[in-house]
Order: sequence, then C-alpha cells, then structure tokens
Amino acid sequence: MGLIHIAGRDDPRVDDFRGLSTADRRPDRPGGKGLVIAEGTVVVSRLLASRYPVRALLGVERRFAELADDLAGVDAPQYATSAETMADVVGFHLNRGILAVADRPAPLTVSEVVAEAGTIAVLEGVGDHENLGALFRNAAALGVGGVLLGPGCSDPLYRRSVRVSMGHVLCVPFGHLTDWPGGLDDLRARGFAVAAFTPRPDSVPLRELRAHAPGRVALLFGAEGPGLTETALSAADHAVRIPMPAGVDSLNIATAAAVAFYELARAH
Repeated sequence: MGLIHIAGRDDPRVDDFRGLSTADRRPDRPGGKGLVIAEGTVVVSRLLASRYPVRALLGVERRFAELADDLAGVDAPQYATSAETMADVVGFHLNRGILAVADRPAPLTVSEVVAEAGTIAVLEGVGDHENLGALFRNAAALGVGGVLLGPGCSDPLYRRSVRVSMGHVLCVPFGHLTDWPGGLDDLRARGFAVAAFTPRPDSVPLRELRAHAPGRVALLFGAEGPGLTETALSAADHAVRIPMPAGVDSLNIATAAAVAFYELARAH
C-alpha cells in the first residue's frame, strides 16, 4: 500500500492519533480505546513484526522510507504528512517522526507465557510505567522468557511503557496472575521455584540462588519503595537479596531485575 498524504489536522482518518498528550488510550480510563501506540522507527519496526494487528501509521515521508523493508506487505493505511501537521494532530512535536497504532490481541494465558520459559519475572504492585517498560527491555536483553503481572501492576501497553521498553513489551510474552498469591502454586506445579527479592539480611544472596533452585525459576519483584507484601513473601520458596554495602538497601526495580536476570543467565 502506498503513502496517503494528509494535508490538514482535521482529517478524520487520523483520529486514532489525535490528542495523545491528553487522551490516555488505556481501556481502563473513560474514553480509552485500548489502542497500542508505537513511537519511532525502532519501536514501530518491532510492532510490525509482533502479533499486534496494526491499524494505521502516521509520519513524515523520511521515516516511512527508513521502514520500507518492514512495511513491505503491510496493508494498514500509511498516512504521510508534515512534521507540523503531525504535531497538530498528536498534540506535541514528535522528534521520532512516525507513529503506529494497533489493536490488542487476545491476552496470553499463563500457560502460553511460561510454556517455553526457563526464567520468568513475576511482579506485584509495579505501578510505574517507566519502571515497567525498562524491566521488559531488560527481560528481552537478558533472556527472560516471560513476565506475569500480579495485583497493582500498571498496563504494560500504556504508551510510555511501550516507548521506554523500546518496543520489547510487544515481543516478551506477558500475562496476568489473577489468583494472588494462589497463582504461584500453579507455577510451582509447572516446575518453577519462586524466588522473592527482598533486602532482608536473612535472605539468600543472589549468587547462591542456583544452588537452591537449579531448574526453572520465577523471580518475584515488588514495587519500588514498599517492595513485596508479606503475603507474597510468605508464598515464595526462597527469599533472595542482592548484596550491597552498608547504608544502601535498594535498587530501582528495573535495575535490580537486570542484575538478577544476568546472574541467573550467567550461572545457568
């Protein structure tokens, strides 16, 4: 499909992209459409290669040219316009020069998320979109097979999370543990040892975890600040800590997860 040139901001064909600075696209917000928004050539390329059904693209001609190979065979409309008109539609100047919008496919089941995974991340109360996006990027980079979201987690497909993840949230399988913490028993039945991260001094140092859990591992992380609830900690098989100097007792959750992902991959 060739480029469709858009001359003015009021063209109804680009309504999916309109007012992104004020219109939250999450389905749990009034007026939300539940759309997935990808920004920039790298993230758009990952969206095009994902299981998410692309509805349309909007961008400047130069960015479409950069994505020519990725767009071959894509039948979604491709709307080209000036940077100024694009800014008028979106509501802010977009340095990345291209957006794509997609529908959400049916969510993955827990079975589908963990089927081929040796290591997964399980999250409780991670409500910060940037932390969540960064964690997905780290999971993709360090070979984590999937992510399961417990109570209190934000939407991984929120626009900021997708952007911070560099589109990897569209590639790393994820699902929801609706039974909490009972769903951890289901993971155990599938051969996973559940390892909960906490700074408690009586917990196992990370480098010793493989001695206790040599097989499949579900790494359990809580929100930055409060950490895991007592309910989650009690439901885990192991309490694990990342050793730190005196006076330092925590890391950003995405950083802590990256350290854990790397160590388990290295020790496997």
